[in-house]
Amino acid sequence: MRAAKIKSDGTGSTSRNAGWATVGALTTTIAVSIPVFLVGGLAVQVGDELDFSPTGLGLAVSAYFGASALASVPAGALVERYGATRIACGGIALAAVSLIAVAALARSLWTLVAILALGAAANAMGQLASNTSLSRHVPARRQGLTFGIKQAAIPVSTLLAGAAVPAVALTIGWRWAFALAGLAAVAAIPLVPRDSGHRRRSAETGQATGALVVIGLAATLAAGSANALGTFVVASAVDRGVSPGPAGLALTLGGAICALARIAGGWQADRRPDRQVGVIAVLLTIGAGGLALLSTPGTLAMVAGIVLGFGFGWAWPGLMTFAVVRLHPQAPAAATSITQTGVYAGGCVGPLGLGALAGHAGYPAMWTAGALAMVSAAALMLVGSRLLRHHGAT
Repeated sequence: MRAAKIKSDGTGSTSRNAGWATVGALTTTIAVSIPVFLVGGLAVQVGDELDFSPTGLGLAVSAYFGASALASVPAGALVERYGATRIACGGIALAAVSLIAVAALARSLWTLVAILALGAAANAMGQLASNTSLSRHVPARRQGLTFGIKQAAIPVSTLLAGAAVPAVALTIGWRWAFALAGLAAVAAIPLVPRDSGHRRRSAETGQATGALVVIGLAATLAAGSANALGTFVVASAVDRGVSPGPAGLALTLGGAICALARIAGGWQADRRPDRQVGVIAVLLTIGAGGLALLSTPGTLAMVAGIVLGFGFGWAWPGLMTFAVVRLHPQAPAAATSITQTGVYAGGCVGPLGLGALAGHAGYPAMWTAGALAMVSAAALMLVGSRLLRHHGAT
């Protein structure tokens, strides 16, 4: 009886730790990623006051993700050295400062770009710290679902950004939306789980580095296209004649669908943990069809494109992180920093290039180019999946 009780208590403790880590990873990821998605969601209002075009919006978003890409590998090393708790709290604090600085100090496109770039390291810090926290607090049999929940924070950020248009930006002003988001971000700090038995990074390097690089390249193309959804879907809808309020709600719809898709994807990953990179390729192929629909006229096509684009084309990051963490359980932050660099690089190059294309050739051409890039990403994911299977670590 006593032994059974001890076992039960241990299991309960593990469950509580896993639940706390999941909540902390979700809130941390929302807090550190909301600045860039708030810029995209409030693009019409911010662009009107600061006087910039879709090209300028693409530049601001690209600067943010470019700085995140540069910070990713160093942030992974910091997490492995100092622990997930310290780096997560530092990332949240930096994101809050960035949000409040945009509200108070952004007076032109260039000041907006500078503030976003300086605060972008928060994204890399929070994401990689959360990956490590989940890998060490959550049992392997449940990590697919928890990584899906964690990555659902990104579309939740998009959802919140879309909701901020009618709720705040069109009532008391877009600057208040940034200020309130900064204050709310601070509330995520107490939810960060404490490190338990922190381990220094293993001296062993990744045995499937080539596969990770290929997957990272695929992630660059996929993220470049997927980030266009969160960045340009509101401005694209307004360009079609949709008013800003409903356009923001369309972004909210996309964020909700994407959050559910990421959680559902994580749930199935726990039941079929092998070959998840191949699943990503299928999702990207369907998502490319959604982007292609966005290039065609009509409200029905726009809604279908949002559903498919967000629900499939942006549902894969949790599956990618899950596969990489399974490959490198001793140094999850260092390993995921490689593929995360690809995600951030796509976030940098995609909005900049696609924004310029939209400015010169229109949004339909931009969505078509994004669809082609996403199909190419699916092909690279299949190559990466084969390389991972070769190492017996998918």
